[in-house]
Order: sequence, then C-alpha cells, then structure tokens
Amino acid sequence: MDKKTTLEMIAAISNANGTSGFEDEVVAAIRPYAEGLGEITEDRMRNLYIRRKENNGNRPVVQLDAHSDEVGFMVQAICPNGTLRIIQVGGWVNHNIPAHKVLVRNRFGEYIPGLTASKPPHFMTEQERKAPLEMKDITVDVGAVSKEEVVEKFGIRIGEPVVPDVTFTYSETTDLMVGKSFDCRLGCAAILKTMHTLAGQELNVDIVGACSAQEEVGVRGATVTAQVIKPDIAIVFEGCPADDTCVESYMVQTAIKRGPMLRHIDSRMITNPRYQRYALDLAEKLGIPVQDSVRSAGSTNGAAIHLTEKAVPVIVIGVPVRYAHTHYGISAYADFDNAVKLACEILKRLDEEQIMSF
Repeated sequence: MDKKTTLEMIAAISNANGTSGFEDEVVAAIRPYAEGLGEITEDRMRNLYIRRKENNGNRPVVQLDAHSDEVGFMVQAICPNGTLRIIQVGGWVNHNIPAHKVLVRNRFGEYIPGLTASKPPHFMTEQERKAPLEMKDITVDVGAVSKEEVVEKFGIRIGEPVVPDVTFTYSETTDLMVGKSFDCRLGCAAILKTMHTLAGQELNVDIVGACSAQEEVGVRGATVTAQVIKPDIAIVFEGCPADDTCVESYMVQTAIKRGPMLRHIDSRMITNPRYQRYALDLAEKLGIPVQDSVRSAGSTNGAAIHLTEKAVPVIVIGVPVRYAHTHYGISAYADFDNAVKLACEILKRLDEEQIMSF
C-alpha cells in the first residue's frame, strides 16, 4: 500500500462518523481496505475482526487492536426554542466545545449540520462571565425555531449521536495530517497498513486485527474482542495525546515528528516491562524513531486485553495527536508510518519462544 493510497484510507476512516455505540459508518469505511487480507467478520457491538488468510490455527495468536469510535455527543433533550441539549460521549473539556460545526444524525440516518453554541457575552452577567462553562450552558443549533420543527422537519429525536463536522486534510509541505477522530482512526488505519505490508509473508504467529467499539466510554469493545480472539500477545495502536505544546520541554514525551510513543504505564495498565524493552531495543537497533513515556492518566484498550485469560503481554504503539479529544487533531504522517514499521518488525520476529520469554 503506497503513501497515496494510505492517505486516502486514513481520510475515509477519519471522515466517517461514529461516536461510541454508533460505529456502523466507520466499520463500512474500513471494510473495503480490509478486502483480500482474510476473513472479515463483525459482532453485534460492531467490533470488526480481520483474520489473516495466512493463519493456520497452530501458532500463537497476536491481536492487533485499535478502537473505531470517536468522542462526540448525544442529544439529551429538545428545547422549546429548537436548540438541542447534549451530553458528552467520551471525555471533553467543556470550553473546547462551543463555536464549532457539528453533525446531528436524524431518524432517517441523515446527518444534519449544526453549531455548538453558548450564551453570547452580550447577554451574560458579570458572574456568568467569570464562571466555568458547564454542559448545561452548551447547546446545538440546527437552525430550527421550535421543538416541533426539530422533530417534524429535521427528524431529530433524543438519543441521536452528534459528531464534529470536520474533513481530513494533508499537507505535503509539512507532512502533517489534520482531521477529527485521529484517536483512534489512525490506529484502525495502522492495523490495515500493517496487515497489507505483511500479506503473503511467512510468519511464526497468527494475526487477528480488531477494530474495537466503545473504547471512549470504558474499553467495552476490547473487553469482548479479547475474549473472542484469546490472544497470546497483543499490539494496541492508539492515537495518543501529544504533549509538546503543553508541558515544559524537559517533560515532553509525546511530540509530533519524533516517532511513535510507547508508554510504560497509564492509569489502567503497567506495560509488560520485558515486552516493552524488547520493542524499544528493536526500534533502536533498526533506527526506527520512537519515544517512551510515563503516563499517570489516560488508558487504552490494553487495559482490557492484558487482563484476558492467563494474562496477555501488551504494548501500546501510539501515534502522537496534538489536541486529541477536540474537534481537530494534528498528526505527522511519518509518525504513523514508523508505528506501522515497528509493528511489522516485531511481528516478523515473534514466535512461541519469544512470546513466552515476556
């Protein structure tokens, strides 16, 4: 898969709409790029499985994981004036939400354009201006003037998903990608690119790719996929929050254009130290740029996978994303490409003896 095709794939998957629980469109966007890799199945949670056609069922199983959902919102109520009250799906900072374009799905499956809004300063009291913004202060405006118009003309009901209205772009000049849902559509694309790169090669492991649903609301999809796949070892791809614009220079551990990031710890998993060191040493040996980090917050699908059955060694290969969990993310294509390269080199070398050594 060349760079042009890879960028087209990333764009298609990034642009697809799919908050947690509503990943159908994302699964549909992934499927064409998985064709030819092997057996493709999905379950009722909309977890997507790609079983490599070269698998023989007699080798250790590697799960390649990424989550397909994105942070977004859900319509909680329709106000008499035609605006929509929403709740968060996944983690947002409230002050990042207003004054952006969004799409609201209606009962026909169509996406209606709208704007996230809050009270203009002209109508605020001094106390309101100083107070932190709360979700009750944020609405979505689709241009309606009454609740009846929202329901009858726009076909919008409570319980409908709301997503950022953002289109993927890529700059050849900077080699940077800008778009929504890089956490973790970049990971889904990395699974596909890794499996395409290794297609036809003889390995000592079987590989199952899993694009897992509902990570942003508690790693729910991966809790299922890990039970289905029963992996002996796993690689989790993640669109991880970059810190190079928000911490002091000596604390930067996840910068764009410095390679993928491998975490030693986060709030829900201590990375298997032997597997982690193996990956970091291999990257250094092969000249693949990587970063390693110590995280006190956040988590990934590794939280669920590493606790499966008899315990599963997991590493997380993260592609740094500036401004994750907002409407727009910025990532370097080179970081994505190096994440795939590292995963491929690990997979080429894994065998039963190596896995047992972790």
